[in-house]
Amino acid sequence: MSGVRKVHIKSFGCQMNVYDSHRMADTLAPEGFAETARPDDADLVILNTCHIREKAAEKVFSELGRVRALKIAAAREGRRMVIAVAGCVAQAEGAEILRRAPAVDLVVGPQSYHRLPALLARVAQGEAVIDTEFPVEDKFDVLAAPSRAATRARGVSAFVTVQEGCDKFCTFCVVPYTRGAEVSRPVEKIVAEVARLADAGVREITLIGQNVNAYHGTGPDGRSWRLGALLRRVAEVPGIARLRYSTSHPCDVEDSLIAAHRDLPALMPHLHLPVQSGSDRILAAMNRRHSRADYLAAIARLSTAQPALAFSSDFIVGFPGESEADFQATLSLVEEVGYAGAFSFKYSLRPGTPAADMADQVAEDVKSERLQRLQQTIDRHQKAFNARCLGRTFDVLFEKAGRHPGQIVGRSPYLQAVQVLAPATLIGEVVPVTIIEVSANSLFGDLVSPATHTNLKSRPANGTFSASVESRIGG
Repeated sequence: MSGVRKVHIKSFGCQMNVYDSHRMADTLAPEGFAETARPDDADLVILNTCHIREKAAEKVFSELGRVRALKIAAAREGRRMVIAVAGCVAQAEGAEILRRAPAVDLVVGPQSYHRLPALLARVAQGEAVIDTEFPVEDKFDVLAAPSRAATRARGVSAFVTVQEGCDKFCTFCVVPYTRGAEVSRPVEKIVAEVARLADAGVREITLIGQNVNAYHGTGPDGRSWRLGALLRRVAEVPGIARLRYSTSHPCDVEDSLIAAHRDLPALMPHLHLPVQSGSDRILAAMNRRHSRADYLAAIARLSTAQPALAFSSDFIVGFPGESEADFQATLSLVEEVGYAGAFSFKYSLRPGTPAADMADQVAEDVKSERLQRLQQTIDRHQKAFNARCLGRTFDVLFEKAGRHPGQIVGRSPYLQAVQVLAPATLIGEVVPVTIIEVSANSLFGDLVSPATHTNLKSRPANGTFSASVESRIGG
């Protein structure tokens, strides 16, 4: 093929996959590929897959059936469409994907997508290619940096991977097998990437990793830095108004990270800290390496350092052997912490993980009923948290135009969508907003009069809310 070719990348699952999809597009851009939102218009379709959720592989095969039909239609038009499966399902399933879906041309694991140009060259020669190795070279050293235009098109918030893999080996999880052992990027390489993003207009950075607070990258002093030190360094990059990080493990909440929450105005007061269960017996069976008391102690230490901090979490219901008493312990934990939000899932078997071979698998109808009860409890706390925001003033980073004329949408420090009638020129700015209405999924606000606030550019990124918010919005 000659001239500009089009690539459509569909991401499934986690923030890591969104980041990986962007970097795949950046790597393919010098090869003549431009991104398209239309799969039927693409010369290359990449499904960047996630293996965490229930029936993840089956969802991918279902999607491949739809893409296969597009490939046949393209052939009728005289075009060749290449189909690639990337990500964790690719890593886990490997050759099985080509066996079940022969329309696929390329299977590439999450540690090998920097090799895409060379792999596609092999596909162009008629070869069906599988690359699910864990290469020796650092893929971040090989990947192309995004263009300024591409960065601007992706908006004012960006993810930056700082750590990959996991050494925890929770008994329900496939990540150690699909992403490998924990590896952390050097501090200065992360800072250089953040600086490029800031130069292109990005205002908010979320540092991401499968176990991000296990970060232990090499600093410019040659020593191993923890996440707290990295956050302090990234906060110094000009133009970055806000910092977040995800996803964390309770065992890696250490002193420097807690101090960062206390000291850094740019570090937003919202932390996703998965616990999975409130029962010590189930936590032990999950190999979580912490108890309920350990988790609550971490919450307490963080809240003491930053009283405005709010928490979200992940929960699994129906883990093998979970009794009603174990489930009640999870419900009581939700009541005790009072989460601003949480994700809850039914346990689903992952072949190759220890939990898949455990006895006492919980019946599907029991899992479904418990999930409903848990989600009702979570929703009640989330609604209460949002209701406590009414009348408060938050700094909002505006990200895009809203659905209605004259409306723009941004995010509060607590990641809530905030909708305001205001000019589009404020997109990319951090502006104080008073919340006047609360709905199930959004907050609605009015811009604060400039006469009552100092100039935004001279104020800390979280100055308004940190001065006015009671502990967890009065909770």
